[in-house]
Parts: sequence; structure tokens; C-alpha cells
Amino acid sequence: MTDPSRRAPLSADVLPASGAWRPGDEPGHRRFLTTPAGRPFALEGGGVLSSVTVAYETWGELSADASNAILLCHALTGDSHAAGSSGRGHPTEGWWNGLVGPGRAFDTDRYFIVCVNVLGGCQGSTGPSSVDPSTGRPYGSTFPVVTIRDMVRSQALVADHLGIPRWLAVAGGSMGGMQVLEWGVMFPERVRSIIAIATTLAASAWQIGLSSVQRSTIVLDPKWRGGDYYDAADGDGPHWGLALARQTAHITYQSDPSFERKFGRNEEDPMDEGFTPWQRFSVENYLDYQGAKLVRRFDANSYLVINRAMDLHDVGRGRGGIERAVRRITSPVLTASISSDVLYPPHQQKLLHDMVAENGVRARHVSVESQAGHDGFLIEDAQIAAAVVPFLDEIERQR
Repeated sequence: MTDPSRRAPLSADVLPASGAWRPGDEPGHRRFLTTPAGRPFALEGGGVLSSVTVAYETWGELSADASNAILLCHALTGDSHAAGSSGRGHPTEGWWNGLVGPGRAFDTDRYFIVCVNVLGGCQGSTGPSSVDPSTGRPYGSTFPVVTIRDMVRSQALVADHLGIPRWLAVAGGSMGGMQVLEWGVMFPERVRSIIAIATTLAASAWQIGLSSVQRSTIVLDPKWRGGDYYDAADGDGPHWGLALARQTAHITYQSDPSFERKFGRNEEDPMDEGFTPWQRFSVENYLDYQGAKLVRRFDANSYLVINRAMDLHDVGRGRGGIERAVRRITSPVLTASISSDVLYPPHQQKLLHDMVAENGVRARHVSVESQAGHDGFLIEDAQIAAAVVPFLDEIERQR
């Protein structure tokens, strides 16, 4: 039976050393903002980037008074392509396709929607795969630590560039929700409302532990080469490490009922005539597929950087604790939980709601009933829309 080191689809020699977007690649619908030379971008952790480029996409039209702008914030392996088809420049369709578009929850006939690839990412914004101006080579192992707050500050540059002094709403789930919360704390005067889905005020020990294992699978891949692998040929990059990180994460994004419904104990290899060490169940092939799919469009170093930023997330850090930080949130808040989410369990979003409400700020909480696990925030479009639409209507009426 097949040796695990050669199992398809990870055995394919065409897997790139990095799935990062590079200058010269088809830009698709991306637009780019680059800070001027001589204006370095200082990072929360003490690092400095001499210049940053931020990739973003927009949908709809900005109103004359710039009052209809909504920022969508993506999760760990997302990017600026929140809506639209796959194709030239975009390896996958929009990650919130069901919610963004004409007549949808984030109605592009009504709102001006913006989504920014996070700092440290690999789909157009400055990250480890970007060229370091001081060396002419990819940053690789020298790329500094970034935080959620650094990501939000780079998004603020885009808002300034587009002439948006205040967002009608900032919305996102998972790591996107972390950015949403930092917008509410860092720039309360620049947000009229926030929509935080399946997220948390601070990463928990459970979340940090799971993330730590994922990062270890990458750095233990000998083809990671200490983070400097960008010259490697196709098939010679850290695709095993990145794929295993993705597989581990993907399990936590689902739920036991979801996996049971999709796969049960279905066998990929017949097992009725005896056993061998590497006979496979269908779920194993599915996880390999998910791993290879990410390798083709993502970068191992970016995964390390962004995943670490999630662990560092704590709205109370340096602000006298979480309670004091939450007092800075003054705009109405919509929180949403996924009932079967084991990675960002519902009690975390309920705590956020309760803390905001105790401060006298208008807060609304909804529970999305789903067996999809954490991924429910990307899947349960109808239930999320049912919460978002009236919330945004109410915010608009309060001009």
C-alpha cells in the first residue's frame, strides 16, 4: 500500500515552494498602496519596515460624503478577495461570496466595500515573501513579528488613501474579528459600528496550543530551510509542513457531526481482505486535498507570521487589562457565535457582548445554529445575513 511520503496530492512535483503572489503576477482585482520612501512603518513589537505595500479590493461606489464604507477583515488564510470568482490573479473565489454583492447582506449597490490583505500576508501586502529593499531578496527569515494592531494600522492607511474618515461598519470573523475589535479599541472615532463573528478578546491557551503545533510542523520540515526557501524549485519547498499545519487547523475548523456526516468510516482503500500500514479512510484523502490546496496559494512563512499574530492578540495588552480596553469601544456592536464552534467557542463572543453591554453601549448577540464548526462563519450565509442586514439598517438610520 502507498507509502505516506508519496501519497497524492502532496506528492505532486508541481507544488510551488511558495504560493505567494509576486509583483509581475496577474493582479486580478487588487489595488495597491505603497508608503513613500523615507516613511518607515514602525511595528508594535519593535521592528521596522522601511516601506509597506498594502493590497486591497473594493466593490460598489463610495458616496459623496464617504458615509457608506464598510471594511471587511479576513481570517488566517484569507486575502483581499472577499467577493468575486476565481480566475486571473485569484486562485479561489471570494471567501464571503454569499454575503457580498448586489442585494446581499453587504449590498454593493448600497455600500462601498473594502477588504485589505493583512500585513505579513502573501497576496500582495508586504510579508516574508516580499523583497527587502535593503537586500534585493525576499525577507524570508528576517521578516519581523507583526501583530493584529499592526494590521489595523496598515488598514487605516488604506482608509486615509480612499478618503474614508469613518467606517459605517468594520466586520469579520475569526482573525478578522480580532481586527474588528482592535478597530473598535484603537480608533473608536473612526467606526460607527463593529460586527465581530466567532472571535475573541484575547487568544486562549487552547487556541495558542493548537497554533503552536501548526507552526512546529512548518519549521520541522527540512525544506523550510530556516525560512529562506524562495529560490527552491517546485516540489522542493516546505509543502509538507505547511500542508500538515493546514490539516491540523482544518480539523479544528470543523466539528465531529460535520466530519461524521461527510465521511463516516468510508474507506479509500479496501480493508476487507486484511490490513496494511497505510490503507486510508476517505477523511485522510480529504485532509491531504485541503493541505495541497493551501500550498498552491499560500506561503509557509506568512502562515507562521500571521498565526503568531493571532496568538499575540489581547485587546488588554498594554491598556490596563481587557475590561479597561473594552471601555474604549463606544459604537454599537453585533456579535455572532457558531453553535458548534470548538475553536472559538460561543462563550467567548457572549463575554464580549456582555462586557460591551455593561458599559452602556448598544450590543446585540446572535447564535448561528450550525454543525459546520468554526467554518460556519464562512458557510452559514443566510443566518449571518439575517443578523447583519437589520443591524446595518439601524446604524444607517442613526446618522
